[in-house]
Amino acid sequence: MLSVRNVHLHYGASQALRGVDLEAVPGAVTCVLGRNGVGKTSLLKAILGQHPVSEGEIVWEGKNVTHLASYEHASRGMAVVPQGREIFPLLTVEENLKTGFAALPRSQRFIPDEIFDLFPVLRQMLRRRGGDLSGGQQQQLAIGRALVTRPRLLVLDEPTEGIQPSIIKQIGEVIAELARRGDMAIVLVEQYFDFAHALADNLVVLERGKAVLAGKRGEHSAEEVRQYLTV
Repeated sequence: MLSVRNVHLHYGASQALRGVDLEAVPGAVTCVLGRNGVGKTSLLKAILGQHPVSEGEIVWEGKNVTHLASYEHASRGMAVVPQGREIFPLLTVEENLKTGFAALPRSQRFIPDEIFDLFPVLRQMLRRRGGDLSGGQQQQLAIGRALVTRPRLLVLDEPTEGIQPSIIKQIGEVIAELARRGDMAIVLVEQYFDFAHALADNLVVLERGKAVLAGKRGEHSAEEVRQYLTV
């Protein structure tokens, strides 16, 4: 289980997070919602060791990982699908997938067949350069690259951004399938309410760096949540 406890985070004199709590457990999707600039990506950076926290702690599988480097988080089974995908445009699809090997012991450095079962288009495009793929295909590649690491915690930062509806639907089905397997905790950051609400087991809504709503899906009405998403 992932447990984020009373986390504060600063960028210089600017405070991005103010006492945020969050939990994620295997077999469930925890969605973090909020407008632009409310601290969603900062929360992910704290969870993944990409930016130091000012106060509070991050506990993963019973161990305090608050002050570990990001590569140490990766070696402990955490994987991220970053906002904007961040694939390597000049590498082939296969080479992009193999970059996930860095966090794995040598015996596990192969691409699992399940990735091609989840995203058949990646098998068809193994030799194509990442930069030649459509935005939706690049997002599938970014998720596949994260899954290569066999994560026990999968963090996705706005995976629907700039993606066509048919691919959004497929990504939603993949996230739901990964959750059903029960061996992976999933944290999903989103602004697209309908997509997030359909997948969420638990919701955390941020406003100005604070969690203003939290709980299981259904504990708060759609209207109550949407008021923190509209501009």
